[in-house]
Amino acid sequence: MPLVRISHTAGKPPTFAAALSAGVHRALMEAFNVPADDFFQIVTEHAHTTGVVGPKTFLGIDHSVDIVVVQITCAEGRSTQQKKALYSRIAELLSADAGVRREDVIVSLVETKRENWSFGNGIAQFAPAESTG
Repeated sequence: MPLVRISHTAGKPPTFAAALSAGVHRALMEAFNVPADDFFQIVTEHAHTTGVVGPKTFLGIDHSVDIVVVQITCAEGRSTQQKKALYSRIAELLSADAGVRREDVIVSLVETKRENWSFGNGIAQFAPAESTG
């Protein structure tokens, strides 16, 4: 049930956004056991050097102007080991499949309670049932 936002700079080949999308989803399936059909993403292209920005160097890592920011909102409950595996696999797949430098893959994970989601019809599908008495 992750909601994924992927932001990248404009001017990339037509297949670039699809490669980013597929790579992130594949990593989620492998590291977080997300089902193949649990696929909600917002992929946006931003103006070069103004829409997606970051420091040239942070924590000893040199970044280019072509950083890709991946924000994943998901249910809480994954271990630190699973999170590290996810970050590593995203960087690996985006590098291999989309040509993004590993140093330019920025990932942010936002965890939320399952009751904070609705997947249609105005229903909180994963909220606990309320007792009536």
